[in-house]
Amino acid sequence: MLLDVPVAIWGESSDQQAFREETFTVAVSAHGALVMLAAKVSVRQRVALRKLADSMEIRGRICYVGMPHAGLTQVGIEFDRPSPEFWPVGQLPADWLAS
Repeated sequence: MLLDVPVAIWGESSDQQAFREETFTVAVSAHGALVMLAAKVSVRQRVALRKLADSMEIRGRICYVGMPHAGLTQVGIEFDRPSPEFWPVGQLPADWLAS
């Protein structure tokens, strides 16, 4: 689902430097999110994600890193466990509940 949610993401960059970055989601699902990041990250790297609106936090790992564009990269984050209730969505899609 396309959804712009302000979030903070932190972990260790691909060059093993700690990072914390405020950014936004492009798309979300029960299993994770696609976000825009300036930090250099790599697939399988562990990260934490916090919604800025309510400070709810969840952990996951990087599952996709796109090509950089204008200083930002599309990055896919997969949650450690499906969490459809994490996102501010009024009516959850049926396929989210089946996960």
